[in-house]
Formats: sequence, structure tokens, C-alpha cells
Amino acid sequence: MEKLNAVSPAGLEAVEVKLSAPRLDDLNGKTVGEIWNGVFKGDATFPVIRKLLKARYPRLNLIPYTEFPHLPGNDHPQEQRERARHVATLAKEKGCVAVISGNGA
Repeated sequence: MEKLNAVSPAGLEAVEVKLSAPRLDDLNGKTVGEIWNGVFKGDATFPVIRKLLKARYPRLNLIPYTEFPHLPGNDHPQEQRERARHVATLAKEKGCVAVISGNGA
């Protein structure tokens, strides 16, 4: 097998490496929020995801996307960051330990 090296034209500093939060061991008894930016039929996919998660984790508390502000993706990057911070604050206030976002492709 041939090994190829790839180099980013943006340079190594272009991407900041961050550690992700540890995975939750179980969703039962946890509160999870749904965040939707209006792309790829979240209004159709979230109810299906919600139903499947509730079947697997009956004590899961899901906060539907309708209880969070809509997050369209066409704003200036700084405005997107501010909106994301606002939604994160709301999620914490609602007791969310995790959120579901980017549910389509």
C-alpha cells in the first residue's frame, strides 16, 4: 500500500485542535436539546430521532428544536458565534447536558 502525505495550503495554524467533551455513559435521566439551523428537513428528521431515542432511553428528557431560536447559517461569522453562545446559554438554563445538531446530510 502506498502512503501519501497531504499538506494544507492554509497551514497548520489554520485549524485549532480542541478536545471534545467526554461521551455520556447513558441518556436515561438526562436532558438533551435539539438545535436546528433550518437546513435539511429538521422538522421531519427530529421527530424520528426523538421517537427512536425515547424508545431506547425512556427516561430521556428531550427539549424540541421549537423551544430554541432558529439558527440560520447565512450570518456573518461573528453573528453566528454570538447566536451559538446564546443558544448554549439557553440549553444550560433548560438543564441540557448535550444537544443534537447537524442531523442531516
